[in-house]
Amino acid sequence: MTPTQNPAIGRTIRAGSVTTNYHDMGEGVPVLMLHGSGVGVSAYANWNDTLPYFARSFRAVAMDVAGFGYSDAAEDATYGLDLWVRHVVDFLDVMGFDKVHLLGNSFGGALALAVTIRHPDRVRRAALMGSVGLRFEMPKSFNAGVGFGGKRDQMRSLLENFTVEPSSITEEMIDLRYNTSIRPGYDEVFKKLFPGPREQKMNALLSSEDDIARIRNDVLVLHGREDRVIPVETSVRLSSLIPRSELHVFSNCGHWSHRDKAERFNGVVSEFFNAPGANA
Repeated sequence: MTPTQNPAIGRTIRAGSVTTNYHDMGEGVPVLMLHGSGVGVSAYANWNDTLPYFARSFRAVAMDVAGFGYSDAAEDATYGLDLWVRHVVDFLDVMGFDKVHLLGNSFGGALALAVTIRHPDRVRRAALMGSVGLRFEMPKSFNAGVGFGGKRDQMRSLLENFTVEPSSITEEMIDLRYNTSIRPGYDEVFKKLFPGPREQKMNALLSSEDDIARIRNDVLVLHGREDRVIPVETSVRLSSLIPRSELHVFSNCGHWSHRDKAERFNGVVSEFFNAPGANA
């Protein structure tokens, strides 16, 4: 790893055809964290406050999915769940992880859901936070970031959509994502991730209800009641479809329940991952 002053750049490893940026802390059963999809997102920007907590009891790992953050863009490839699931599985393989707990946020929740459906033997348990995965009525904030003009104040406004406490958005949070978003070539790659209208963006992240209902892994579904990006009803429906699921809704909480309700979120997810038999 080349020394860097950018905390979003961690270690690198070749996962399939993708040089992958990731962060790795702690020891024990691995928990793989999958980030959201907003402008300037990276694994570190999404999970930097969460990684240290889980590193106390687990091997906490967060990766930049292909096309996001500081991992390679997939040249001449069609982005979508097929590509991203393959990248996650390739990452598990090269890291030597037979099975992991998955923790996914929004887009990362949809990806964790798809990995669980397609590769259930690689997943111990999955926790889905403010997850996409089912069709829903899209609020305006779902598309926040499209048309982002590259101004720092616009990044602040974007991040304020994710929380019930706009004052909790720090200068560091803004800098982390803004600095990623203004890198040369970033805008061109971001437009390729979810091309077309809003409906097409959502469709790219859907799993079928039949496939979801066939999941036999234990799944924890988490949502903030005041989420302005993904309606809480989406998680209620998702949980109702998964036979072995638990639903936890945080009150006075937005899209970022891992920040708005950090202490409770960490406790609930950690207890779920540490339940009897979960790490056998």
